[in-house]
Amino acid sequence: MRSDGTPPTPESGPPAPPGPGRRRFLGFVLAAPTLVAAAELAPASRAAAADIPSPEITELLDLNDVMTAAALPTSGLIRVEVHGDGTVSFALPRAEVGQGITTSTAMLIAEELDVPVERVRVTLADARPELLFNQLTGASNTTVSTYTPVRVAAAVARQRLLRAAATELGAPVDALSVKAGVVTAPAGRSVGIGALAAKAAVARTEQASVELKPRERFTVIGRPHGRVDALAAVTGRKRFTLDLGVPDARPTMVCRPPTINGRPGTVANLAAVRAMPGVTDVVVISTGVAVRAGTFGQCIDAVRALRVSWRPGTAEGKSDASVQKQLRAAELPMGLPPLTPSVEGEFTFAFRSNSALEPNCAIADVRSDRAEIWSSLKSPIVAQQTIAAKLRLPVGAVTVHVTEGGGSFGRKLFFDAALEAAEISQKVGKPVKLMWHRADDSRQGRAHPMARSRVRIAYAGDTVLGYKQRHTSVATDLGHGLGELFTAMAARLPVGDAAFSQTFFQLSQSMPYDFGANSRLLNETDKGFNTGSMRNVYSPDVTCARELMVDRLAARTGRDPYELRRRFLRDDRARAALDKVAEAGDWGRSMPAGTAQGIALHTEYHAVNAVLVEIDCRPETVNRPVRDGVTGPRVTRAVVAVDVGLTVNPRGLQAQMMGCLMDGIALTLTSGLHLRDGHFLEASWDNYFYTRQWNTPPELEIVVMPDTTGEPGGAGELGVAASMAAVACAYGRATGTMPTSFPINHDTLSFTPKPTVPPIPASPTDGLDHVR
Repeated sequence: MRSDGTPPTPESGPPAPPGPGRRRFLGFVLAAPTLVAAAELAPASRAAAADIPSPEITELLDLNDVMTAAALPTSGLIRVEVHGDGTVSFALPRAEVGQGITTSTAMLIAEELDVPVERVRVTLADARPELLFNQLTGASNTTVSTYTPVRVAAAVARQRLLRAAATELGAPVDALSVKAGVVTAPAGRSVGIGALAAKAAVARTEQASVELKPRERFTVIGRPHGRVDALAAVTGRKRFTLDLGVPDARPTMVCRPPTINGRPGTVANLAAVRAMPGVTDVVVISTGVAVRAGTFGQCIDAVRALRVSWRPGTAEGKSDASVQKQLRAAELPMGLPPLTPSVEGEFTFAFRSNSALEPNCAIADVRSDRAEIWSSLKSPIVAQQTIAAKLRLPVGAVTVHVTEGGGSFGRKLFFDAALEAAEISQKVGKPVKLMWHRADDSRQGRAHPMARSRVRIAYAGDTVLGYKQRHTSVATDLGHGLGELFTAMAARLPVGDAAFSQTFFQLSQSMPYDFGANSRLLNETDKGFNTGSMRNVYSPDVTCARELMVDRLAARTGRDPYELRRRFLRDDRARAALDKVAEAGDWGRSMPAGTAQGIALHTEYHAVNAVLVEIDCRPETVNRPVRDGVTGPRVTRAVVAVDVGLTVNPRGLQAQMMGCLMDGIALTLTSGLHLRDGHFLEASWDNYFYTRQWNTPPELEIVVMPDTTGEPGGAGELGVAASMAAVACAYGRATGTMPTSFPINHDTLSFTPKPTVPPIPASPTDGLDHVR
């Protein structure tokens, strides 16, 4: 929203540039009983910032551009269908995990077809190998890559409907109007699109040329819209994986090793556990011992009763300290110290859990000649291909259904649960409904890798001469590739994984400041951990380290942190966002001792985010009593400015920024995993401190900047990095000491670790004792 609380309108932006908004496109009307339309696209050009000498590589080509280009060749394989009841359906080849893409996609279709958003049904497509790179959900790419293809397919459908209506109403096409799914002729006669669906269909596939609706005529895109699934979500009718009623799919859980990636040896009491109430099957699998039973409670009892001997894991004996030492030794050299003054800092970032609100889960029904899988998957094609190989079945014999997910944070780029469920179902010969326990996700699931970042900024007077950053990290598993088996295998090769991560790093990181000659280098080490592309991947750590050093540079040279940033920003969009949060947040206002403001900026995927926060680090706040927790400082106010170019759904973008802010607060202040003796101590959300209600800011303002480009930019991950950095900068200014280790409370263990054997802790029985 704007600072005055009103949504930006399409007219408030600059004139529409020549390009996709006004170009004619080719599409197809596909042979079908009712109307089915698809797009055919050529790559759309993007203006490069040619007037900037030695531009950042991401200003010419970034990871989002690569993914969009990779998706283009198969864009014509996605289809919009109009049905006889007047509804419109579309199977989105992406995963809805709470980010709101089913809503924004429905809005795109509603805009071009002139139908109410409520009549557009967006479902999730099953794994479709023919889509190649066009079914990967990540890098904030969904809206960017589907924006034009979806609109073109809808426009083709609209054109066919108008032609059918012209015949039905006896009026020329250009005299007809469409509103709310009804076509009206000048004489007042009208007909609904449902009645036209069959008449507009064709017996053979035909090519069509359409022109997309110009921005000045938008009535849906750019207007705030509530989520299409909101009512179902709040009333409990929304169906996630574990809600599905697959026949005979019984609850299933796995007894897992006490250390990361340990392997099962012998089971001392297999027969006794098989005889426990409700238990139908107990089998040894590659990752542990699986139990299938009548209820999840019976599964938990059986898992806790198992007596398993375990082989060592891949992180045996490792701890936070030993991994930090390993990272320090692997750090790439910074080069000779500069001859001019400089500021330099070293920062450490702990492992962080990649657990979403929804437990890791999947349903599998494997038969001798086929298999069917249900799970929330952001890379369903490579999941289908890998599962087929695991089961020794043809890919075409494995059906993978993509279900809606309750969060992801990058977790669902991996299909660990789906692969595991398929293995269990094949071994027991029955359908299974697999659920990971919270302890499983914390201790054996995906984690954001521990990392170190070293930064040096050289300057002379008012000029910044150079910027160097050396980021050293436990290896990030990018084994999902670009969503299909070939790049997934390449990303796992001994050489390919390094090349893949380096490419990912360089194409996802940006330098928004004119800081002279700058270089960012990544080095990764230690593949013994289960890691993943947690939301925003490398950017939060890299940006936090950079923005803290910008604050240090400002302090060293006697300049205001906001003014220094503003002076060196190379981009007008970034400058406008920074100015907006400084204005709306009253930057520089007088505040009590122990409190302070922090400001930071992050750019990625043709989008900009600036964040200003205020933090309270006074003892009475830091030492607030919280059961089994470290309360710590509190962010009391946040102002967020976001420019993603053309905003499809401002309300959805606001929600994304709220979530990103909560991520950033957690990464700075509270959430981290403690590694000891080859396992993480955290075993539930009781002792993994994502941002809680008592640490959320009572005052929050989100400003959606006016459209600056005419095209959508990436938004899903954008807000995490600047939020983390702004909180860190505020903490440094409030305490007088720049933080160098994150989260800042990591050295204080506020809970008693749960045992690793049995791997699932007993369910709590004292809940009512803590109700107030």
